[in-house]
Amino acid sequence: MVGIVVVSHSRSLARAAVALAGEMVHGRDVPIEIAAGLDDDTFGTDAAQIAQAVLDADRDDGVVVLMDLGSAVLSAELALDLLEDDVRERVVLCPAPMVEGLVVAAVLAASGAGRDEVATEASAALAGKQSHLGPPPTGEQPDGTPADYVGVLTVTNRHGLHARPAARLVTDVRAFDARVEVRNLTTGSAWVPATSLSRVATLGALHGHQVEVRTAGAQAHEALDHVLALASRGFGEVDSGPTEAVGVAPATPAELPTAASPGVGIGPAFAMRSTPVEIPREPAQGAGPEWLRLERALAGVRRDVQRVRAWTAREGGPTDAAIFDAHLLLLDDVDLLDEVHRRVDAGEAAAPAWSAAVTRIADEFTALADPYLRARAADVRAVGDQVLRALLGLAAAPPRGTGVLIAGDLAPREAAGLDASRVAGVLLASGSATSHAVILVRARGIPAVVGLGPGILDVPDGTPVALDGSTGEVVVDPPAEILHAFQARAAELARREDRARSRAAEPAVTRDGVAVRVGANVGSVEDAQAAARYGADLAGLVRTEFLFLDRTSPPSTDEQEAAYREIAQALGGRRITVRTLDVGGDKPLAYVLTETEANPFLGLRGIRFSLTHPALLADQLLAIVRVAHDVPVSVLFPMVSTVDEVVRARRILDDAIKLAGSGEPAGLQVGIMVEVPSAALKAAALAPYVDFMSVGTNDLTQYALAAERGNTAVAPIADGLDPGVLRLIDSVCRGAADRALVAVCGELAADEHAVRLLCGLGVRELSVVPGAVPGIKEAVRTVDLRRASSVAAAALDAADAASVRSLILEG
Repeated sequence: MVGIVVVSHSRSLARAAVALAGEMVHGRDVPIEIAAGLDDDTFGTDAAQIAQAVLDADRDDGVVVLMDLGSAVLSAELALDLLEDDVRERVVLCPAPMVEGLVVAAVLAASGAGRDEVATEASAALAGKQSHLGPPPTGEQPDGTPADYVGVLTVTNRHGLHARPAARLVTDVRAFDARVEVRNLTTGSAWVPATSLSRVATLGALHGHQVEVRTAGAQAHEALDHVLALASRGFGEVDSGPTEAVGVAPATPAELPTAASPGVGIGPAFAMRSTPVEIPREPAQGAGPEWLRLERALAGVRRDVQRVRAWTAREGGPTDAAIFDAHLLLLDDVDLLDEVHRRVDAGEAAAPAWSAAVTRIADEFTALADPYLRARAADVRAVGDQVLRALLGLAAAPPRGTGVLIAGDLAPREAAGLDASRVAGVLLASGSATSHAVILVRARGIPAVVGLGPGILDVPDGTPVALDGSTGEVVVDPPAEILHAFQARAAELARREDRARSRAAEPAVTRDGVAVRVGANVGSVEDAQAAARYGADLAGLVRTEFLFLDRTSPPSTDEQEAAYREIAQALGGRRITVRTLDVGGDKPLAYVLTETEANPFLGLRGIRFSLTHPALLADQLLAIVRVAHDVPVSVLFPMVSTVDEVVRARRILDDAIKLAGSGEPAGLQVGIMVEVPSAALKAAALAPYVDFMSVGTNDLTQYALAAERGNTAVAPIADGLDPGVLRLIDSVCRGAADRALVAVCGELAADEHAVRLLCGLGVRELSVVPGAVPGIKEAVRTVDLRRASSVAAAALDAADAASVRSLILEG
């Protein structure tokens, strides 16, 4: 019988496809092997794993190999080189679509068909869809390349299609069975494949540029629609706000230094002088062994990047962690790997072939006109250097020393690994305030100044240095009086931070004796542990989406219960506010079929989605109720807009209470997220059905101001301190009155200047990222409610957000 090998970047995807094919052969033993992922959680393909799968599937009748996309094909080709000649001759690499092709191949193999027939029929697996739906409309592009659909998008991202939005585009496009190409209409660039991060980023597509998209293939229409919708949402990028420097090019000695991360740093200088990797002049050992060496190096670096990404997500949040998504895509970039493959096939060793290909791509970035995009060359070189060191067995030396770190530049992984307890500040000869490394330095809370020029590298180790990352001031070997001034600044900052930390576990009470609970927003056990360390009074928001996303089936009730108990245990018995599944919009579930929505943010989101899929909600509520019998738990329903939604959700909760037994848990509370203006305006009608209302200012702001928070073109409008948004919060507080507590769990809660205003409006609970808890508690302690109420009343009548900020500072 013919054997089949499934090669995929995702092990879970391959297993699901094999399970589907197994249903079609009715128990007949078809030899199907999986060579997918580097492990259960790590995407990637491994030639050695594929070669072994071929051997396991081979029954002497031949093997048909099906691949999903991109480098899976290259890995399968390399696997053939690793096989003995007699085995290789029996293997066919089949260009069929993986899922449809696998079903057809399994059925044909089970019926006793030969290798060539299995491969041929699998390759024609789309014929059924095509005959039923008809051929798609086709168009012809000026260069003669056929396209099924063509569209044009306008880039709204502030920095254009730089690494993060480009990475989102490439990631999403790879999910479609379609060829997708893009070009910059504004500059008249050539067409490039949208599956290659290096090629997309070098389009030089800046803010306001028009990009043409053309698609062809089975899912051409869906792919084009998705890309245009993604572009309308700014490719999922949340604007970093006006406080982050924009478009700063690497500085020359003649230019002024750039303040890059606030705070004062004082200490002895210590250098991180990385030496360039020398590539040995050694002959290649053959295409197969050289490519295998590179694959193993790529796999090792991929695991390392994913570890750094996970750590960064826990410590700095998803926005900081997304920096590494572009690094992961570069490791799997078809354009890059194709060039390396050609060089290795031509007789080059893996190390020089990789170095040359990376240098070519980095040079393309360097040649771009936009300074922000030019800065991305550093990311390419950093990833390239990491792989090169792995290839040659060279460990990257970590920075050693305590004080002010001086370097030419930093790679993101180096920045993510800096220890704020040892590194008092960072001074870079080049770099920019918008580089990914500097963003991570800011996330670590380390003061930094960049663009100081090569002269800074001449500062001897041990030399006293003082810097202010808020102003860009740097003084090497400062005189006593200047050093004293810097020390006074640092001492004042430290006193404020130490005071906040020392009292973090104490309740936050206003000057006139009103308690305001300060909780933490958490999305993992690690977040909950951090919340406990930082003195959070409760988990004001537990995001449960981490249990439901990036998987092929929903979590069981038992799995959910175990996860919620872990979070409760990490918080030491404090109350946890568990938000029910909040998906839809930009967070679809792979295992729930939903219709395409023209505007998903106004569609089946939050509680609307859950009530449409009540079995999912019922299982989740049962898990929550079980936990609530042992620890204080609040249930939070998201995206509520009508009373009927609350009534229906509470009915399902009542059923879960009955099913769990032992009656209603004593500490169970029920609340709703107020994210829709209509809910804010009819808070009085909703209040009788809930114990609390939690205002999600991020969504409330974008809906109230018709300004999507991920769209940089309207970012200046989307301000939570706009008087229109404040009036909605005021409406919630007035409507809730004494019947329901009002909380705020959006970004506005973490703004220390906004705390006085929110307290003045009547908010009595704030929920923020764990690290912000001490500072927000300290801000609450400075509030005089009588004065705060007066400032809040004036803010409601202000002209704009800027006027509100002035009122806060004056009050």
